[in-house]
Amino acid sequence: MTQGFFAFLLIAATSLFTVSASADAGKKSQKTNPLPLARDNATNDGMAEARLIEVYRLTGSGKTREALARAESLVRDYPHFQLAQLVYGDLLTARTRALRKFGDVPDSLAHSAGATMAELRDESQMRLKALRERPPAGTIPSQFLALSPRNKHAIAVDASRSRLYLFENSERGLNLVADYYISVGKSGIEKAVEGDARTPLGVYFITSNLDPKSLRDFYGSGALPINYPNVLDSKRGKTGRGIWLHGTPPNQFSRPPLATDGCVVMANPDLDRIIRTVEVRTTPVVISQRIDWVAPHSARAQSKTFEEALAAWRNAKSSGNVDQLLSFYAADFNSHGKTLREWAPALRSEVDRVRGRAIQLKDLSYLRWTDAADTMVVTFGEVPDGTRTGPTKRQYWIREGSQWKIFYEGNLG
Repeated sequence: MTQGFFAFLLIAATSLFTVSASADAGKKSQKTNPLPLARDNATNDGMAEARLIEVYRLTGSGKTREALARAESLVRDYPHFQLAQLVYGDLLTARTRALRKFGDVPDSLAHSAGATMAELRDESQMRLKALRERPPAGTIPSQFLALSPRNKHAIAVDASRSRLYLFENSERGLNLVADYYISVGKSGIEKAVEGDARTPLGVYFITSNLDPKSLRDFYGSGALPINYPNVLDSKRGKTGRGIWLHGTPPNQFSRPPLATDGCVVMANPDLDRIIRTVEVRTTPVVISQRIDWVAPHSARAQSKTFEEALAAWRNAKSSGNVDQLLSFYAADFNSHGKTLREWAPALRSEVDRVRGRAIQLKDLSYLRWTDAADTMVVTFGEVPDGTRTGPTKRQYWIREGSQWKIFYEGNLG
C-alpha cells in the first residue's frame, strides 16, 4: 500500500479516533456529541456507514487483514453500497501491489468511470467530514428557538456536511438522536426557480407521508414532501414544487453529495427510520448551508425582543383595539393573495368574537431564519379565555429595523 493511500486512511482514522476520545471525555465535560454507532439488526439505519468507518479505522491503524474481512462482510450485506465496494476493491488490490490513490482501479476503467470515481471520493470525504466535525454536546441548531410539545421531533439539514440531524423534543428540550449522510441538488443549494436542480434553504414542515406503493422505484422506500415554496419563498418570487425527503432506487444504496433535482435524498434504511419517527405537519425541517450550533439558553436569549413583540401583539388583540393591532402588521402583508387592507375586515371580525377576553397562545413554537432578512415562523393555538380550543395559526414575522412586523398570518387545517 503506497504512502498516499495509507496516509489518507491514517489521517481519517486518526481524526475519528480523536473525535471518539473527545466523545468519551465528553461524558464528563460535555464537549462533543459522540459518533453514531452501528445499531442492532432491528434498526438498520446508520449501520452501513458505521461499518464503513470501522473499515477506515482498521485500515488506518494498519490492521488491513481485519479491515478486508469487515469490508467483505459489508459489501455482502449491502451489495449496492458503491463506496464500500470501492474500499473493498482497494483492500483486495493492496494484497497484490502498491496502491497509487484512493479508488485505484485500472486506467481504462478509471477513464470510463471518471465522474463516478470523483463522486465516490467526494462521498467518502463528506461522510468523514461530518463524523470528524461533531456538534458540541448539548447544543442545537440556532433556528430552533422554541418548540412546543406538539413538535415531538425536528430535523436539520447541513448542506456543507451532506448531513441530516434528527432530534427528539421532550420536557428536557431537544436531544440529537441520530444523523445521516444525505445528497442535495446537482447544482447545490438556494433554490430559486423551477428546474434549477437546487435544494431550497429555509424553515419548512413535513406535509405528508407518501405511500411507497404510489411511487416509482426511483424514490426508494418512501417520500416525505415539505412545504416548499413556503411563505417567505413566495414573497421572494421563488418557484418550483415537489421538494421531498426520499430514498434511493433498489440498485443504489446512496447517491453523490450533489446528485438530486432539489430533493434531500437518503439511504433507504435511514429514511425508514425517519418515516417511522416523525409526524406529518408538526415536524419542522430546517435546511441550511451550514448549521450554527448554539446552547439552548443562548438561542432563547437572542429571541427576547421578538418574544416581547409577540406578547404585545397578543395583548393588543386581547384588548380589542384594532388600530393598535394593525400596527403590528407589515405594509406588504399578504395572506393567500389578500393585502392588509383586504384582509383587515377578517381581523376585525376575529377581534369582535373575542370581545375583549384575554387570548392564550397554546403550543407555541417559533423558528428563526436569518439570511438577507431576519424572520420568525410562529405556530400556536389561539384560545380566548373561557373556551377550550381555538384555531391553529401560523405567522411569519420580519424584523424591520428594531421592530418586528407580521407579513403573513393564516389558519392551519
